[in-house]
Amino acid sequence: MTTMGRAGKGPAVRATIGFATRDDGVGVAYARLRDERNGELVLREPFRCRPLPALRGRNVAYAALAAIVRRVLESDVRRVRFEVADPDLVADLAEHRAVPAPLTMPYVSLRCALNRFTEAAVVVAGAAARDLTARARAEALLEVAA
Repeated sequence: MTTMGRAGKGPAVRATIGFATRDDGVGVAYARLRDERNGELVLREPFRCRPLPALRGRNVAYAALAAIVRRVLESDVRRVRFEVADPDLVADLAEHRAVPAPLTMPYVSLRCALNRFTEAAVVVAGAAARDLTARARAEALLEVAA
């Protein structure tokens, strides 16, 4: 787990993320946001990312999380826990590890965006992300077929 920003007050939002992209780089990310005050809300956010096979989808995970982070930043949410099903992305952020060259700018951009929250954590998602990922994959496949 990695936490960024300053400790804050108010309810924390839990954002579980699922995503998929087509071969042409058009992707969609879903986030199920939950908090004590407002209950549950599902966001859908399109994004673009050229899949790089050598990165095994890691760059797609960065792009999907960045899209959701930007969307959440537009709201009044300042404390959030992002759950994403990519343990490498989580480790990159938590351990400040060196990333492959194609991830350098996405990494820096994502860290900057996360630092805009009062408090932000990025953790490995559990089973809840599978449903959102399946939804995103189905949408991506339907778009290809259409």
